[in-house]
Amino acid sequence: MSVKREDVLEIIEAIGGKDNIRTATHCVTRLRLVLNDEKKVDKERLEAIDLVKGSFSSNGQFQVVIGQGLVNKAYQILAEETGIEHASKQDVKDAATQNLNPLQRAIKVLADIFIPILPAIVTAGLLMGLNNILTGPGIFYDEKSVIDVHKQWADFASIINLIANTAFVFLPGLIGWSAVKRFGGSPLLGIVLGLMLVHPDLLNAWSYASAEKIPTWNLFGFEVDKIGYQGQVLPILFASYLLAKIEMFLDKRVHDSIKLLVVAPVALLITGFAAFILIGPVTFFIGNMLTDSVVWVFDHVSWLGGLLYGGLYAVMVITGMHHTFLAVDLQLVGSEGGTFLWPILALSNIAQGSAALAMMVVAKKENEKLRGLAGTSAISAYLGITEPAMFGVNLRYRYPFISALIGSAIGGVLLAMTGTKAFSIGVGGLPGFLSIIPEYWLPFFIGMAICIVVPFVLTIVWSKFSKNEPA
Repeated sequence: MSVKREDVLEIIEAIGGKDNIRTATHCVTRLRLVLNDEKKVDKERLEAIDLVKGSFSSNGQFQVVIGQGLVNKAYQILAEETGIEHASKQDVKDAATQNLNPLQRAIKVLADIFIPILPAIVTAGLLMGLNNILTGPGIFYDEKSVIDVHKQWADFASIINLIANTAFVFLPGLIGWSAVKRFGGSPLLGIVLGLMLVHPDLLNAWSYASAEKIPTWNLFGFEVDKIGYQGQVLPILFASYLLAKIEMFLDKRVHDSIKLLVVAPVALLITGFAAFILIGPVTFFIGNMLTDSVVWVFDHVSWLGGLLYGGLYAVMVITGMHHTFLAVDLQLVGSEGGTFLWPILALSNIAQGSAALAMMVVAKKENEKLRGLAGTSAISAYLGITEPAMFGVNLRYRYPFISALIGSAIGGVLLAMTGTKAFSIGVGGLPGFLSIIPEYWLPFFIGMAICIVVPFVLTIVWSKFSKNEPA
């Protein structure tokens, strides 16, 4: 399929004309636009254009789904017709931030910090899944694991476990790199700061509760607990912010000739003392309080926690608030040994995919565009990427989205009441079982079946009575 200039011109008109475009760029599949007024967008006209496969607004950007291999050509024509200069993705993000309220900006900061480290976390989750298949009893043999029966595989599994655990053991280092970079400081110092908080000389945080005596530093009569912050998220986040601000402050005021001797050492020294004396203990307490609160809900009213998280997760994706739960998941993995939130997320992805798949079935044969988009986006959602299904299909017709929420809520109740946990964040959708602790595979598979069948059937039945039936 080629890109016709008249299609791009129609896109420009549908989004309010060239005067409504503040800045623009593109990614692999989408035009990313910052508009002066998104209310001027005629979505019905926009999505009727053959070139357009869907559109949605997220984090201050209006995004038009074009498709791989076509979007760069469409962007080139758009730039020529509107006269906008090529903008980097960062330029567009900076412009989009101006459209956000304070809560949205805070959520965006968390997203900017955690999204870059997700590949390492997801990779670790997949490898831990492989390790658990080898070491989990009762999967292939009655009450025995693969390495119990085949001893020669034991060290192979041990090396896999070491590789998989590295991202979680040194999680503060990953977060420090990303956070200090986001706050404007040196990413290298962020890595050093994160590794400093899990230094081997410190009491391991996972041994804190069982330790008979907590080692301390004596700072001129003032005792400071000598503990590490393995698996903790808040201490490194706040310490990274302080480090970046001190570094930036010194960098503007110290002469170039002595910057190397002053800026990094002073910034790291001040932040290090602050981290162990104040930031670490306070945020460690706050983090544990937040974790305990979430755990309490799922322990005492598990059905409600599963219902709300399963039913509302996709809604949070629309607002971007789902990024805040990355920190909660990582905190749960670090302090509880597993997260009960992530399995519900995986079911939400499946539910959105099933609703989109149903739309492919109910769409009339002549509507090849909707059938093609629904089919491909359903596959994408089943593999963990829900945005094409949600924004391109389900939200457009509303009832498939609601059907998916219902299926996800039911699956969430089941997982919450059975205490289903994942030992890490992994790949969402159907491959999600690889991150689930093997003893919870059965309820997770039942939950998967619910989220495949319920949204699919509800969407088909609802389409018979909906006035918003796909043409």
